[in-house]
Amino acid sequence: MAELFNIPEAARLGLHAALILAHRPRERWTINRLAQTLGLSAAHLAKVLAQLEKTGLVKGKTGPAGGYRLARPAKEISLLAVYQAVVGTVEVNHCPFAIPICSGGCPVGNFLLKTNRQLVRYLKTTSLAEVKINLEGK
Repeated sequence: MAELFNIPEAARLGLHAALILAHRPRERWTINRLAQTLGLSAAHLAKVLAQLEKTGLVKGKTGPAGGYRLARPAKEISLLAVYQAVVGTVEVNHCPFAIPICSGGCPVGNFLLKTNRQLVRYLKTTSLAEVKINLEGK
């Protein structure tokens, strides 16, 4: 089934991992535990967590008591910060088509631009603490 919006897999992994860390702030989560909870590859998740650590959103600790935590309170980290840490800066100032075919006033292009801007605004104004997830049994 096709999706209207296709968020890159790395961004989805980063957002999910960050949300888990946000909702269990006292726990350190190893890559393997996070990967098992999310049902995905530990190797791919390790690359995403490295990017989140590089941008200062998470802190990793090695050793038997090691694992990952958020680097600052969840209410101070927006969904957009996580998204951009993983995939780069989001720009929504141009026609979403690879090759613009009109000189403006395109109803499809304008709709996609407006929708993208709304999504970016939502991600920017929503913190990890505001998104509720169910971790019962995890």
